[in-house]
Amino acid sequence: MTPHRSGPGPLLLAGPPLLFLLVFFGWPVAAILAAGLAPAGQLDLRPVLDTLSEPFVREVAWFTLWQALLSTLLTVALALPGAYVFARYSFPGKRLLSALAIVPFVLPTVVVASAFLALLGPRSPLVHTIWAILAAHVFYNYAIVLRLVGGAWAQLDPRLVEAARLLGASRWRAFREVTWPLLRPAVASASSIVFLFTFTSFGVILLLGGPRFATLEVEIYRQTAQLLDLPAAATLSLLQMVALLALLLAYARTQERLAVALRPVSGALTARRPRGGGEWLFLAAVLAGSGLLLGLPLAALVGRSLATGAGLGLANYVTLFSGASQPALFVPPLEAVRNSLLFAVVATAICVVLGLLASLVIARRRGWLAQSFDAMLMLPLGTSAVIVGFGFIVAFGRPPIELPFDLRTSPLLIPLAHALVALPFVVRAVVPVMRSIDSRLREAAAMLGASPARAWREVDLPIIGRALLVGGGFAFAVSVGEFGATLFIARPDTPTLPVAIFRLLSQPGARIFGEAMAMSVVLMAVTALAMLAIERFRAGTVGQF
Repeated sequence: MTPHRSGPGPLLLAGPPLLFLLVFFGWPVAAILAAGLAPAGQLDLRPVLDTLSEPFVREVAWFTLWQALLSTLLTVALALPGAYVFARYSFPGKRLLSALAIVPFVLPTVVVASAFLALLGPRSPLVHTIWAILAAHVFYNYAIVLRLVGGAWAQLDPRLVEAARLLGASRWRAFREVTWPLLRPAVASASSIVFLFTFTSFGVILLLGGPRFATLEVEIYRQTAQLLDLPAAATLSLLQMVALLALLLAYARTQERLAVALRPVSGALTARRPRGGGEWLFLAAVLAGSGLLLGLPLAALVGRSLATGAGLGLANYVTLFSGASQPALFVPPLEAVRNSLLFAVVATAICVVLGLLASLVIARRRGWLAQSFDAMLMLPLGTSAVIVGFGFIVAFGRPPIELPFDLRTSPLLIPLAHALVALPFVVRAVVPVMRSIDSRLREAAAMLGASPARAWREVDLPIIGRALLVGGGFAFAVSVGEFGATLFIARPDTPTLPVAIFRLLSQPGARIFGEAMAMSVVLMAVTALAMLAIERFRAGTVGQF
C-alpha cells in the first residue's frame, strides 16, 4: 500500500519565487525594453538607431569585445600550467593552496580594483591603462580556469598519454593529439565564463579604466548617473543583452560540438609526487608564479591600508571605527559596514526562504516545466547587474503600474536586488542534495503516522540543512560584495561597503586613499570569513557550484 501524501502543490510552492522573479527581474528588464523601444508609449526605433549610429557606441562596443577576448586568452594561458600542476602532482599543502586560490574570485570587484590601485599606486602611469585592467581580470578569473580545467585534467586517465608515448609520440604530440581533445570542453567552458565576466566587467573598469576606457556596462552607468540620458542607456542595455544572449547560445552549441565521451577516473589516483629535479623545479616555478600573481595585490592592499604619514600604523582603521565622517560618504564610515551586514542578512533570509521553496519544486518535479522554472531562476546570473539596477530605477514608481509608495527611495530595494542575484546560489546548493534523498525514508515516516509536514521536518530538513547553510553563506558573500546594481540604487545616506570604497577612491588625498584601502581590507575580511564558513559546511554536502 502506498502511503498517502498531501501537502502544498508545486504551483503553490513555486508561486513566491516566481512572483519575486517576475516583479524584480522581469518587470525591470521589460521597463528597459520599453524605455529603449517605446519612449513615448509607442514603438519607435529612431532613438535606438540614432544611438547605435553614434561613434562612441562603436568604440565602447569594440573595446568591450577585444578587452574581453584578450583577458580570456591571457587568463587561460597563465592558468593552464597551474591547472596541470594541481591536477597531476601531489605535494605538501596542496589542499590549502587550492582553497586559497579561490579567494580572489570571491572578492568583490571593487576590492580587486583597490588591490591593484594599492599595488601600482594611485599616481602610477600604469593606472588607467589597459595593462592594469588586464592584470586585474587575470587575477580575478584565474581560479575559474584552475578549478574547471584542473578538475577535468585530474579525471583524465594518464595511461592514455603513456600509451601514446610508448607508441613513439613526443610529449608535445601526445598532449596535442590525446590530452588536448579531451580537455577542450573544459577549456571552452572556463573560457566562456571568463569572457562573460570580463565582457560585463564594471567595478574593475570603473576604477582602473578612468575616463579613457569604458565597457558597455560602465557606459550604461555613465549615461544614466552622469548624463541622465535614459534612452541612450536603454539602447546600450539592449545591445548588451543581445550580445550576452548570443554568447550563451554560442557557448551551448560549442559545448555540444566539443562533447567527448570518456570514463573519468578519480583525481586522487592520477596525482603523483614529482619525479626528479626538473619536475620539482617546474612545480616550484608554477607555484611561485601563481603566488605572486594572486598574493602580491592582496599583500599590497593590506600594506597600503597600514601606511600613514608617520609610517606604518592603524590610523586609517581608527578613523573608520571612531565614527569620523567623510564628506564623500555623507555618513560615518562605520555606518557603511553596518549597512552591508544588515542588507546581507535580509538578502540571505529572502534567498533561503525562496530558494527552499524553489528547490522543492525543482527537485520533486520532473519534465520541461521544472527545467524551465530552474532556467528562469538562473536568468539573473546571465544579466548585467548594472542592467538590473538601471531597471529598478526605470521601473518602480512609474505609471501605468504605480506602487502605493516609491520603492526607489526605500533601503529595502538594496537587499531585494542582492537577493535577486544571490538566489541561484541557494538553489544550486540545495537541489542536488534534495534529489539525493531516498523517497523510501519519507514513505517509512508516513507509514509510522507522520504527517507530510512532520516527515519533511524530521527527514528532509536535517539532510538539506547543511546545504541550505552553504547556499545562505554564498548569498551572504554575494550580497556583501555586490557593487553594480547597488551603485544605482543606494541612497547617499545608506551606502554599502563597496559603494563607500568607490566614493572614497573618487576623492583626492593620500589620507582618504588610505582609508579606502582600510575599508577594502575590512570588506575582504568579511568576504573571506563568509567563504571560510562555507568551506567548513561544504565538506558534508554534494551541492555543486
